[in-house]
This record gives sequence, structure tokens and C-alpha cells, in this order.
Amino acid sequence: MTGVQGTDGPDRLRPAPPAERPFHPYPVWTPRFWHGMPVSVWAGLVAEHHCRVSPSRIPLFLSISTATAFNSAAAALTTLVHGARLRRPPPTPPPVFIIGHWRSGTTLLHELLMLDRRFCCPNTYQCFAPAHFLLTERWMAPVVAWLSPSKRPMDDVAAGPDRPQEDEFALANLGAPSPYRRMAFPVTSPPTPVALDVDALTPHQRVRWEEAMRAFLAALAVRDPRRAVLKSPPHTARTALLARMFPGARFIHVVRDPFVVFPSTVRLWRSLHHTQGLQVDPGTALEDYVFNAFETMYRAFERDRGALPPGSLHELRYEDLVADPVGRLAEVYECLGLGDFAAVRPALEAEAENMRSYRTNTYRHDPRIVAAVAHRWGDFIARYGYRPPEA
Repeated sequence: MTGVQGTDGPDRLRPAPPAERPFHPYPVWTPRFWHGMPVSVWAGLVAEHHCRVSPSRIPLFLSISTATAFNSAAAALTTLVHGARLRRPPPTPPPVFIIGHWRSGTTLLHELLMLDRRFCCPNTYQCFAPAHFLLTERWMAPVVAWLSPSKRPMDDVAAGPDRPQEDEFALANLGAPSPYRRMAFPVTSPPTPVALDVDALTPHQRVRWEEAMRAFLAALAVRDPRRAVLKSPPHTARTALLARMFPGARFIHVVRDPFVVFPSTVRLWRSLHHTQGLQVDPGTALEDYVFNAFETMYRAFERDRGALPPGSLHELRYEDLVADPVGRLAEVYECLGLGDFAAVRPALEAEAENMRSYRTNTYRHDPRIVAAVAHRWGDFIARYGYRPPEA
């Protein structure tokens, strides 16, 4: 779906590119995530923004509006065919949640854990069409793959409907409150993140979010009853709720140098607005949004971490993970009780060898941004032992 393979981005998967590169062009027929919404969810999103679509995006708006009718029909047929199994999904072990801010290494960690055949994860098509993938994935995923680019919009990382994906996209397409809805209407969205901290939701919105989460995991369990590994940066602000919903869940929190995370996240949102948006966003509000989203996320995380059961949370730095992926993953398995690490060690060692030939991106640090990050994110910097870059 427009080359989106998560919003995090494993910089290690390619040689370092220039600091800025143009985004890949996306024709109107390329599927966006909104092409997977049912009519009711799409209509609510459009109405929320008073149908303020940029003229150049009207063809895209019409194509999405047409696709939503198919999604509603396919969802109804899925309920008819698979309803009994969805109401009584097979029992599965509690999920493993990979959390951390965007561009912090969550995608890298997700891909490494997917080398363990005891785990499963949602793929891009399942997150694109969460209401009907049980019925349509076999024949629709190849069509979506043919229509979609093979690279993500912000870099040259491979993408496709069978790649691991963030369940946040599925929740948004099921109608749950989600900060990802702003991608569709970036200009008329609030300047601060919406639905990131679940404690800010109304009781009705909270129920809707929980229902969407349970419904999606039920469908995943019907498709594959192995232990699910879910990766979504917004879950960083929801750990207490997720721990209550899924007793025995485990959380792996990955952090990265915030002086790298900030410019990378600004570019990420710029690329997503470019490819997913129904409005042409000049990007003038993006810096403030990134600052606000980070602060909202980590206020919620610090508030909730004390409520997590002992032994359910493990933290690591992206830099340490890249330097020694096998050693860091061994610690994760031991601390969280994820099973026999020896079973996956050979696959991880082979992947670690492949990673040696890649470099992470380099960034030209803007002194204005460095000063702002140091001031606004100082508590995070101190907790995880980061330092401002040298001039």
C-alpha cells in the first residue's frame, strides 16, 4: 500500500543515502490504506474534515470512495462465512508488543523476531483489509502487489502486501480512534496528536478501540494461532491498557538517539502525507507535531510503566541492537521468557552477518533543532544515556 512497510524504517537495510531524497511518485491507481476502509468508516473520516479534499487529490478521493463499497460487502460476506470462528477464535499465547517511537528501530526488531517460526505477525494486506482478509487475501493480495510499488515512499526499503506491518493501520481501518487518521487529512487535523494516549479518549471511544483491537486479533488467530508479535509505535502510549486486555503480554521497548529520531520522523510524516493524503500539506506544522507526539507518547509511557507486571517489559537501545543483534535478542528472550533462544540463534546469526555490510543513515544536524530536542526531550535523553551531537 503505497510502499508503506511500517512507519519506523530499518535504516540498516540499505547503504546510507543522501540526507534528503525526493519521494517516489504514486499514481492514482496505487492502493492507499484508505482503500481498505468500509463505507461507514470512510464516510465518518471524510465528514470529520468536511470533505476538504485538495483539487489534485479528487481522483484519489473518488477511487477510495468506490473501493469502500467493495470493502463493506466483503466484510459482510466474511462475517457470514467466518462469523462462528471469529466469535470463538482458537486460543493463542498472549501477544508480544514491540513499542518505541517512530524511526527508533521497531521495524528492525520486528523483522528479527519474525525469524522465529514460533511467532506470527500481521502482514500489510491483513492490516489494509482487516475486515475481510480472511475471505479475500488469497486472490486480492496478488492484485494489490501488482498495483503497488516495491519500495517505500521515504527510502529504498522493500515493501509489499506480504511484509510485516503495523496493526495500527488495521485499527484505523476498522474505525478505531487512531493518530494515523491524520495522514488522510493532514491540513485540517489538529496540531496535536489525537487518540495516541488512550486515557484522553471518551468512554465510547475507549470501548470502540478495544473492540477493534480484539476483533483484529481474533481474525489473526483464525488465520494463524501462533503467538502474535505486534509492532506499533502508538502502543507505546497504551501499555497499561494492553496489559489489562491481554494478561501475560510482553513488551519490548526500543529507543534510539532522539537527535536522529527527530529529523527522520519529520521526513517520515512528510512522506506519508505526500503518499496517503487527500490534502496537499505544506508541512509547516510538522516540527511542532513531532515534538508534541513524542511528549504525549512518553508522558503516557512513564505514567503506565509502573502498572506493568514484573518481568513483562524489556528495554534496549537501537544502537546496541545493531551492534550485537544476537546478544541483545538473547537478553530479550531470557528476560521476557519467550522460549528456547537456541532454536532461533542460527537464523539470527545468519541475519547478523548480512547486516554487517550495511550502514545507517547519516544526518546533518541543524543547531536550532538540536537545541530544541535537548530542551524539550531532556528527560528522555537523560534516562537512556544519549548526548547532543558535536557541532
